[in-house]
Amino acid sequence: MANVNLERRAEIGREKRARTKAQLVTAAKALFSRRSWESVTIDEVVNEAGVAKGTFYGHFNDLDELAAAVADELVQSFDDLIQPQRLSIADPLVRMAFGCDAFLRKALEDRSWALLVARMARSYPTVGQVARSRLSEDLRLGLERSQAGLSLDLGLEVVFGVVVQIAAAIGEGRLGDRDRPEAVCCILAALGVGKREIASIAAQIASISRSVVRSGRKRADAPPATARQKPLAPLERARATRRSSGQSSPRSSAARLVTPPRRSRSAARRG
Repeated sequence: MANVNLERRAEIGREKRARTKAQLVTAAKALFSRRSWESVTIDEVVNEAGVAKGTFYGHFNDLDELAAAVADELVQSFDDLIQPQRLSIADPLVRMAFGCDAFLRKALEDRSWALLVARMARSYPTVGQVARSRLSEDLRLGLERSQAGLSLDLGLEVVFGVVVQIAAAIGEGRLGDRDRPEAVCCILAALGVGKREIASIAAQIASISRSVVRSGRKRADAPPATARQKPLAPLERARATRRSSGQSSPRSSAARLVTPPRRSRSAARRG
């Protein structure tokens, strides 16, 4: 009887399960991008994913749980996107404020994204756990110089709660872009940051946001990359230079010197 590697079999099973779950999440994202997630059914998800309906319940209890998984992936993708800018900021309070501002900007760009993420984040604590951990790290350092005396847990709930609520209001169309900077200032004030420091942080966030927008425009306007041309050999480079200046190449000039001029036909007949 052949030996059976039970560990490898278990690993294959986990990999297959993860792939199937990813298929369901990808299918849900595709459907949610076309219309509101509340109108999508489980039958549509499994048809989009190409799996049996029973397979769905092997991974999720209901559609809300699947929507929470989609929301978590969306938050994670967004967090990965802003991470380079976040890491370039030294001040923890500015880092935190930048993250909040960027989140609200994303909500303004995609209101359906904002509604889904906000609703799922309020119902499922697992949504945005990575973003929460980074926020917690910045907040811990920032609260050390705050005058409010908030605990880290309370401060985290204040920031997360306000951002999620504002994102939901943006998704529902009750708030707009003009409310975004004020919302970030309100978060800082709730953490005990002084007015002068809030104004300084707000100015830094505005400057960072402008630079991000400018760099994005430059990338969009940049001409497509072309293949690098092979350098010309010295002789070819000299010929190209003479052609551009209207000069003849040494070879063509020498040829005119040693080649006798053509005689016309009439002259040939006379000769």
